Amino acid sequence: MNGAATLKRNASRSSDRLLPLLLLPVAVIALGPVLRLFAEAIGQGGLDPLTHVTEVLGRDSTRIALGHSLFTAGLGTVISILIGGGFAFLVALTDIRAKALLVFCLMIPMMIPPQITALAWTQVTGPSSVLLKSIGLAPPLGSPQPLHSAWGIALLLGIQHASIVFLTLRAGLRMIPADLVEAARMSGARGLKVWAQVVVPLSLPSLAAGAAMAFVTALGNFGITAMLGIPARYSTLPTLIYQRLAGMGPSVLPEVAVLSILIGAVAITGVLVNRLLLRRRAYGLVGLASRPLALRLGSARLPVEIALWALIVAILFLPLAALIATSLVPAYGVPLTFANATLDAWHEALFRQPVTARAYANSIRLALGAAVVLMAISVPLAWAMQRGPSRLSRVADTLVDLPYALPGIVLAIACILLFIDLPFTDATLYGTVWIIFAAYLARFLVVMLRPVQASLSQMDPAMEEAAQAAGAGLARRLRTIVLPLTAPAAAAGAILVFLTAVNELTVSALLWSAGTETLGVVIFNLDDSGETVMASAVATSIVIAVIFLMALVQLGAARLPKGCVPWQN
Repeated sequence: MNGAATLKRNASRSSDRLLPLLLLPVAVIALGPVLRLFAEAIGQGGLDPLTHVTEVLGRDSTRIALGHSLFTAGLGTVISILIGGGFAFLVALTDIRAKALLVFCLMIPMMIPPQITALAWTQVTGPSSVLLKSIGLAPPLGSPQPLHSAWGIALLLGIQHASIVFLTLRAGLRMIPADLVEAARMSGARGLKVWAQVVVPLSLPSLAAGAAMAFVTALGNFGITAMLGIPARYSTLPTLIYQRLAGMGPSVLPEVAVLSILIGAVAITGVLVNRLLLRRRAYGLVGLASRPLALRLGSARLPVEIALWALIVAILFLPLAALIATSLVPAYGVPLTFANATLDAWHEALFRQPVTARAYANSIRLALGAAVVLMAISVPLAWAMQRGPSRLSRVADTLVDLPYALPGIVLAIACILLFIDLPFTDATLYGTVWIIFAAYLARFLVVMLRPVQASLSQMDPAMEEAAQAAGAGLARRLRTIVLPLTAPAAAAGAILVFLTAVNELTVSALLWSAGTETLGVVIFNLDDSGETVMASAVATSIVIAVIFLMALVQLGAARLPKGCVPWQN
């Protein structure tokens, strides 16, 4: 006993020595941009900080954009609850068939970049819709595009983030044991009474936590609000920041810093609410050995399955079909027929336009580089946090959440401020690909870290203790024991980072320059300049790549530790 205790103490001391060394780059990546943003907002070279902040916040444009952001994010969250919550209840608690395929399809809209979601849905509606023209259902020319409105923005935000509500609620629902329902039925409860008295009360904290995260994510969404809101002159805080910086340049950095802190404060409030609700989510259900709750639908199963698949067709396959149809016509607005179907836009966009090839190369290099670097950081960091729990490790765990919780456009402004003039040098990262890379490291660290932490939490430390007793040092234990056992989870995290980063727009929209374009930027710029057919071709190629990579992860899910693949049923 004394020997085992000594080994545990030695492992704890090793983690205590390793953690501060790892926290220095993490602090620079995660906390540095935020502190620089705050300093820019309040330090105005002799101006009264309170006067400056009050002036920016008191403008009509700020109040209008804040109101629009709260409305679209709030309504979008309600839509996410209806879609994601309904799917979670039916997938987690009933005997419907093909659950894994349903979950996989529901996750695709979250993995597809928001600017592609917006582009695809604009091809479904409006007088210029190629799909509607091809089947003779297009509204007359001159009719408004219904998605260029607050309601259109909210609808797509709700669809985009429904998976967040689904994942959070499903995790809570699967903790509800069948014993509780059986006890309620033995007490005389039947049908909806069981649902109202047992299932709903136990699932409300999980549902509220998922709603809080959906609201935060919708609040900072730039792709949908920009592509639908800017044409309608409907400004939200992300688009207001983008338009101010794009129109005025670095001279408005103090102003957009204040706007960024405003949207960041609202987002962080949502994150804190989420954490509070998650802490209150446990009802003593975790770890119960009883079987999970499974409700038989009986004769209602087939109609429920038809309804779920109809919803999948509406939110996934229909927009993708419209996107593909648009990419095959010779000009936007022309009906698609067998006679005029052409791959000219694909050839022009993917093989003749140098900006597309450059964007593909930039996006792949940035995403792959971020995945590799974050894998190298996350494995020892997760080990140090897991094996040496302390106040410092808890602070580190919260710190890595900050850049991901903040809206991407806020992180982009913070990185501009931090890297536009590197300390003690005359160099700058602004206008280079390295500033995008630094922002990606900050943004996606938590995406890489969480699967590794989940894997380590399932590992028995006895192997490490045995190696330590045999004289193996810290570096050797990490290399020969920890790394091989966490490699599947680290690979899953790396794939998730790659999938998320390769299509990113919100961060890179403010950080790119000539030569450093990413795929998200190219699609946004093509559509903004009227090249909708080429934008659709590029977008379709990205969707195909995303689905292919997701399918690879799904095929390997059985060999990965539990919790590494977020959509695994």
